[in-house]
Amino acid sequence: MSFCKDCIKGVTHEGTPKGKWETIGGISCYVTTPSVDYPKDKVVLYISDLFGAQFINAQLLADDFAQNGFKTIIPDYFDGDPVPADALNPGSDFDLMGWLKNHGVEKSRGPLEVVVSELKSQGITIGATGYCYGGRFVFDFAFKNDISVAVCSHPSFLKAPDDLEKYKDTSKAPLLLNTCTIDEQFPHSAQEMADKILASFEPGYRKEYWEGCQHGFAVRGDMSDPKVKAGKEGAFKAAVEWFQTNL
Repeated sequence: MSFCKDCIKGVTHEGTPKGKWETIGGISCYVTTPSVDYPKDKVVLYISDLFGAQFINAQLLADDFAQNGFKTIIPDYFDGDPVPADALNPGSDFDLMGWLKNHGVEKSRGPLEVVVSELKSQGITIGATGYCYGGRFVFDFAFKNDISVAVCSHPSFLKAPDDLEKYKDTSKAPLLLNTCTIDEQFPHSAQEMADKILASFEPGYRKEYWEGCQHGFAVRGDMSDPKVKAGKEGAFKAAVEWFQTNL
């Protein structure tokens, strides 16, 4: 199991987060709510990339989901130890594989399962959006139908065609994939398999392809690049519309 070089590349965005930190089932979470009335029985579960719930880009994106009418929750599933934002700095020598030894898939899934279980116990319907590493867990929860709607942007650690076939066979969650031009983790071959395998997926399937973008664009894209800006904003808009239609 390994990441690609683009998993810790990108740009830190500017803004002021509007959410607050809360504990759900004993797990620390960044929680942001709409400024207007919203359905209290639905949430968007934002499953972050390696930079975690503490990353300002993630918090700003979650705030944007909230401004579009969805209470949004980002669990700190790395237990306060995400990849630090300064790993994005040029010349950083951050030991990503060393970090991964303490944050493998099985260990990282645990806190997410606690949050999902707690939300479900409250009768809340969950739509999940996952980025990079987070996309792996969106698939896992969709396999068990713990979530009702799924969005994955440049997912990591998916096995094609195995995970795509399992999704078709086991999940009832409509699936949106935000894909891009350069992505070692979910390359063109996997994207083509997804289209073929999920073309007849009854709950709903849609793939967006963002030309000129690379893995990480939906969270860490360089907004000074017109194609990346269009991809980042377009991927977000597609996710919002997917939740509005299906959640």
